[in-house]
Amino acid sequence: MSISNRFRGIANDVKDFHKSLGDRPGATPGGARDVKKASAGLAEWSEQVGDIPRMSLEYKLTPVLLKAHNHLDRARLDFAEEGLDEYVAKVWELQQKIYRLLNDL
Repeated sequence: MSISNRFRGIANDVKDFHKSLGDRPGATPGGARDVKKASAGLAEWSEQVGDIPRMSLEYKLTPVLLKAHNHLDRARLDFAEEGLDEYVAKVWELQQKIYRLLNDL
């Protein structure tokens, strides 16, 4: 799978997770807000990621992915403080996808 497709997949996964938080009671406002920020940051690049030359992918995408990872990390900590283990596990899974993509850049 190409870097662009993997990036779009992560962006969609984060967006879907954010949508699911609105449907579930108990999500902390801070955690949901940080997931929303991560989703928005990734969404900005979802369309244009396919137009980035292969040689520039690392340079362009690394800051975006690191910023999204940072927002997700804050959300994970908020969820952990509230004892929302299901959300913590989902955020951790999303973070791992970001790590793997960063390693492949």
